[in-house]
Amino acid sequence: MSDSEEHHFESKADAGASKTYPQQAGTIRKNGYIVIKNRPCKVVEVSTSKTGKHGHAKCHFVGIDIFNGKKLEDIVPSSHNCDVPHVDRTEYQLIDISEDGYVSLLTENGNTKDDLKLPNDENLQAQIRSGYDDGKDIILTVMSAMGEEQICALKEIGGKN
Repeated sequence: MSDSEEHHFESKADAGASKTYPQQAGTIRKNGYIVIKNRPCKVVEVSTSKTGKHGHAKCHFVGIDIFNGKKLEDIVPSSHNCDVPHVDRTEYQLIDISEDGYVSLLTENGNTKDDLKLPNDENLQAQIRSGYDDGKDIILTVMSAMGEEQICALKEIGGKN
């Protein structure tokens, strides 16, 4: 095999890839991500406590579930590994909103994605609906982690006159 050959591997699909990766508890910082009680969370508070003579320093994490907004807490020895979720953000163009609250999205390669519901956040849902009803071109940001996906933001890319 010659050196001039280049191979480009583009992996968009998870071929049995893990939904999380290990990271030492002492290295996880505020605004990072962590798995608490099997839920992907954004870390909002970290405090480290030193324990006795032969004990481990402990990290106290407070996180907000990135999909449902619930506050979760966990205490882990700082030398132990924690699970950190792979969090991806992908942008799609909005094509249609169905009667039952599902959205039809256009992917980068021209296919449609029809398996996402409007977000539970009523403010964001109202913005998406009003922009769609006004005939504006809307890009939705979809956050995915640990096998779950949810619309988390929108932006308009100009409107129809």
